[in-house]
Amino acid sequence: MQTTEAGTLYAGADLHGNNVFLSLIDGGGKEVYRRRVKANLEAVNEALDPYWPRIEALGVESTFNWYWLVDGLQEAGHVVHLANTAAMQPYSGLKHGDDRSDARHLAHLLRLGILPTGFIYPRQQRAARDLARHRMRLVQTRSRAIIAVENVLSCHTGGRLSSNQIKRLGGDDIEGLQLHADVRLALHAQIALIGALDAQIGALERRLQ
Repeated sequence: MQTTEAGTLYAGADLHGNNVFLSLIDGGGKEVYRRRVKANLEAVNEALDPYWPRIEALGVESTFNWYWLVDGLQEAGHVVHLANTAAMQPYSGLKHGDDRSDARHLAHLLRLGILPTGFIYPRQQRAARDLARHRMRLVQTRSRAIIAVENVLSCHTGGRLSSNQIKRLGGDDIEGLQLHADVRLALHAQIALIGALDAQIGALERRLQ
């Protein structure tokens, strides 16, 4: 579905892991173009190339993989808005739940001037921000491992150790516990995991500093 009529257009892109559904609407809200393309910049540009001079802006949801699309289109000089999906909740009644309607919904919000947008973090600073996020995930994983050790010890001994005490546990400490061999093996695995996570978290923190 496409048209060559003149007039301002608003674009919505429903981005997935392997495809992008594109929708263009005119100033009156009528959809004038729609197409599903492969998830790569060349395919998106090829699909929209005839329309870029008329496109006021393109809205794309803040999905897990938006970097390449937003960066590539901005580098080409196009106006791109990153939609804040959490803030779009008040408008959920306007959505119908398929790729075409989601893309068209983004375009409609752009046309109405009510698309809630997120901050497009500067590309040159993004790696450090993402590294801090990776550190946070590792810290969370370490906390779960520590809690697992706490729970095992509490279950089998009725005692409790602090997080710092658990981090200092060694193989001999675990072998000295009067526990079933399988329980000790589980503790060895958790302690090894905590040690490995400590090392990686430390490396990330040194880089971030």
